[in-house]
Amino acid sequence: MKATETLHERGQSLWLDNITRSMLDQGTIQRYIDSYSVTGLTSNPSIFDKAIGSGDYDDAIRARAGRGRPAEELFFELAIEDLRRAADLFLGIHERTDGVDGWVSLEVSPLLAYDTARTVAAAKDLHARTGRSNLFIKIPGTPEGLPAITEAIAAGVPVNVTLLFSADHYLAAADAYLNGVERRVAGGLDPAVGSVASVFMSRWDVAVAKQVRADLADKLALAVGLDIYRAYRRLMSSDRFQRLENEGARMQRLLWASTSTKDPAAPDTLYVHGLAAPFTVNTMPDDTLEAFFEHGEVGDPLPADGGDADALLARFTQAGVDLGEVAARLQRDGAKSFVTAWNELLDRIKAQTSAVT
Repeated sequence: MKATETLHERGQSLWLDNITRSMLDQGTIQRYIDSYSVTGLTSNPSIFDKAIGSGDYDDAIRARAGRGRPAEELFFELAIEDLRRAADLFLGIHERTDGVDGWVSLEVSPLLAYDTARTVAAAKDLHARTGRSNLFIKIPGTPEGLPAITEAIAAGVPVNVTLLFSADHYLAAADAYLNGVERRVAGGLDPAVGSVASVFMSRWDVAVAKQVRADLADKLALAVGLDIYRAYRRLMSSDRFQRLENEGARMQRLLWASTSTKDPAAPDTLYVHGLAAPFTVNTMPDDTLEAFFEHGEVGDPLPADGGDADALLARFTQAGVDLGEVAARLQRDGAKSFVTAWNELLDRIKAQTSAVT
């Protein structure tokens, strides 16, 4: 049995962090579903930027460019077409798991990050336009994004909360989600609105690589993961969630993101092998998925009580790492990079439009 199948059998969902039109046309995503136990998919502006730059969408852009659409509108048309097709590929999984799995994700414009009302309006619009029940709208879990998450969930829009780094970030996002669910319960609405909380892992190790000793290299992200998983399992068994579950609510699933290894000296499946845990999702790019399929190993699952998380994190604190400051900086820098990636994507679409017309 391949490692991907073993991990799936042990209760973790494997999602693909990529999508291109050629992957859909050539059956690559279907192959990952059939042979690699892939049960969902995530996307982001950088992924589409790279795909559009490859010429993969030239014909589609050419067919639409003459209509005078703004770059942002053209992007969402292209992305929605692809994500509808991907959502349909995962629909059987979504239905078989009663909405637990089989999701795809589309990101709302990060330019709306400081405007809750416009973010929620955009989330509703994109979800409605896509017309697929198994589509998440991605909203950053920054302090400014938390009210939008609550409002979107309360409105029945499934949300992938992105840009989380620490247990505190995760708990704030989970609270925003549960606030939305509680509003639905109070209003007599169906509380089972899908959501995942995406925590970014590899950036932790990159952030402190030049600050810590060699014996601590590539160990911080996994220690943070233990801490986050402990917070997740505690919330899952809390009185607050148990009351909501009795009303028909679902737990917001924990998702490990940014799982490609950045250190050439580290194992290429470090953030898959090291983050094996039931009740979670691991989304990974093609190269990491292929590597884990070919030579990955499935070790012991993360302990629900956090294991030696506190001792591991204490070693970094003793080495001079301010964990709270690093988490805040990573989230701030991530939010800025989202805007940069978005602007680069729109510039790419404008350039490709000019090139093909």
